[in-house]
Amino acid sequence: MGEAMKVYKLTVFEKNGEKLLDELFEAANDSEAKQKGTELLTKHQYLEKTHRCTSPEGKLLLFHT
Repeated sequence: MGEAMKVYKLTVFEKNGEKLLDELFEAANDSEAKQKGTELLTKHQYLEKTHRCTSPEGKLLLFHT
């Protein structure tokens, strides 16, 4: 049986604090979540915006200011 999927949260902000993206997504583990988070940022062209991706345990996986 495969790993249970976990829910991760990706949030993107403007410099003024306005929230641009607040998205939940599933991944099997932290490594896959980092990859999926980066893909979502690239798709929305938010890679250079302030962003963070957190695990269900509250671990910070991606962060950029």
